Amino acid sequence: MKELTYIFVHGAGGWGSYDAIDRVIPYWGMLGGSLMKYLGSEGFDCRAASVDPSGSIWVRACELYAQLAGRRVDYGKAFSEEQGRERFGADLSGRPLIPSFDDETRLVLLGHSMGGATVRLFAHLLAFGDEKERQATPAGELSPLFAGGMGERVHTIVTLAAPSNGSSAPDMFSDPDFDVSKVKTPLWSRFMMKVLSLRLRVNPAKVPAGEEKPRVSGIDSALAQNEKIATLPHVYYFAVPCCSTELQPDGTQRPLPAKTEIIYFARSIQIGAYKGVTPKGFVIDESWRMNDGLVSTVSAMAPIGAPQKPFDRAHIEAGIWQNMPVFDGDHMSVQGGMLHRRDVRPFYLDLLGMIKDLPPVRPAP
Repeated sequence: MKELTYIFVHGAGGWGSYDAIDRVIPYWGMLGGSLMKYLGSEGFDCRAASVDPSGSIWVRACELYAQLAGRRVDYGKAFSEEQGRERFGADLSGRPLIPSFDDETRLVLLGHSMGGATVRLFAHLLAFGDEKERQATPAGELSPLFAGGMGERVHTIVTLAAPSNGSSAPDMFSDPDFDVSKVKTPLWSRFMMKVLSLRLRVNPAKVPAGEEKPRVSGIDSALAQNEKIATLPHVYYFAVPCCSTELQPDGTQRPLPAKTEIIYFARSIQIGAYKGVTPKGFVIDESWRMNDGLVSTVSAMAPIGAPQKPFDRAHIEAGIWQNMPVFDGDHMSVQGGMLHRRDVRPFYLDLLGMIKDLPPVRPAP
């Protein structure tokens, strides 16, 4: 078996090694320097993917496959016709992210924020493909990604500050029983939230009508998506939630200035004040108030309904999500932070070293 290859996938608005900005400010490491280079110097084969910063998780998963396999991006015949978009994207046949992608490949997929949903869907497609695409596409034109049968190429999945169970924000803004305007936030924090929104905003010219937008899904949508993404029995799963808030006497959660980037302050306060019920009846209780500035801490744990348990280094099992200890920091802290710069090298050295020692598990025939 080949050595493990560690693929890092950024969140919405992010970037990777195919993007020029990564050479100036690496997404993984930020102002503290390239985490990829550092981990490489420590013997880990790490690569930073560059998927669409404003695309749906389907779009991003298709682009991730093309980068790894060294192929032209194929978004699928059925998907492209439904969305009214071009089926094919960039041709990466001459510049793959990894030297080879075959049945001996063993991937560790690490996804930050929306990258978490991306790598989960990607692994599912590798294993099972997509029936709709198989039905719509002549056999000679079908992307191998939609054929499936490649699930054994994934060894481990790690989600980092990923809203695997959705965001309470869409419900918060649409809840008739909750007036978000009455949640007091500093003027400067509201301005900084608008700055963040500019980076995450969808370009209408790039996104066809009806396609999933790259914002965090509401809880109902995320739970429905979770039902479509399998937990693979041969894959190790780790969920790393973050928190940068503190419980207040009135039961709300407030961001800690020493741990929370200013761009997240307003949203953190709002999430920290909300509780309600989704249109499909999911109760958003006080446990959803603790957050990392963008994502509720409880949402960044294992997908609801998936087999899971608290992390125990001595008893790590494949096919079961390990809920890792809460990372003490905001949404950017696991990248290395910006104004609140974090040295995340010890965290990743420990995490990757632990994963490296996990024995491979072959899928059942």
